[in-house]
Amino acid sequence: MLAFRRRFRSPSCCLAALMLCATAYAQQPIYPARPVRLIVPFAPGGGTDIVARIVAQKAGELLRQSIVVDNRGGAGGLIGTEIAVRALPDGYTLGIVTASLPISAAASRVPFDPVRDLTLISMIGETGYLITMHPALPVRTTKELIAYAKANPGKVTYGSSGTGGTAHLSGELFDLLAGTRTVHVPYKSSGPALTDLLAGQISMIYGSLPVVVPHMSSGRLRVVSITTSKRSRALPAVPTIAESGIPGYDALTWYGLMGPRGLQKDAASRWQTIIRESMQSRELKERFDADGLDYPELGPEYFGTVLKRDIAKWTKVVQAANIKLAQ
Repeated sequence: MLAFRRRFRSPSCCLAALMLCATAYAQQPIYPARPVRLIVPFAPGGGTDIVARIVAQKAGELLRQSIVVDNRGGAGGLIGTEIAVRALPDGYTLGIVTASLPISAAASRVPFDPVRDLTLISMIGETGYLITMHPALPVRTTKELIAYAKANPGKVTYGSSGTGGTAHLSGELFDLLAGTRTVHVPYKSSGPALTDLLAGQISMIYGSLPVVVPHMSSGRLRVVSITTSKRSRALPAVPTIAESGIPGYDALTWYGLMGPRGLQKDAASRWQTIIRESMQSRELKERFDADGLDYPELGPEYFGTVLKRDIAKWTKVVQAANIKLAQ
């Protein structure tokens, strides 16, 4: 027994053991060893898609790996989000989630647990919606919109990225607080809704800044107010809905990065670092500033707080407005 211990503790045996461990470690691929699939739960051209592609490009540069954006729209973002939730937790399929998720949870239409079944990685950006209308609509302010909608019940139509999405509930909250009755027209993303708005097929949209801003200067669209409680630093001349006739109105949308439950810790940690580094880059800051996106507190803790807060908030709105969303 003593001889065995002496042989095991000999320098040559220790060196061989260390070399074996080093070889095994070296054989493990450094994450990510292949392209990462990023699920965007809305069709191309919308605000979520724009933000996701900006982040994917910068993250790909930092990771030195391809980030493949996969648009899977439908059901107010639930189809794409469920694909990401059901993926293998190896870090090679992640998803972008938005403020539409807690609304769907508030309406009890989520086929998974929005808190338990997601690994929250980091928030990315926060912003509001712009009440944006076709110039043919004879209104220029929120007060005029309220008066026109009351005088023409059911005539004003607004498009959104889908039933149960944040833009949809922003419209429902508007009707609830203003006492108006507008008509919701759902799309798979805000991109097609914008196309129909430009063509005059619908009256207006609750549009994200990245989608709407490029069309404002051309005069093809008219913006009357923003849904956040404070004015946007990107559009300081645009008043809030709260200061334009509906006190207390506040509807915020946000974008976050998530993975499936049980996501490998090294992958989650790597992406948290990448998001922080991306947000510190000048080019991303300039792009987000131009699009009116605020940089929220990063990391999973704040993300979890926002998710739970919004589930509680929108549950009250859904119940108060007696909103019925398709299952």
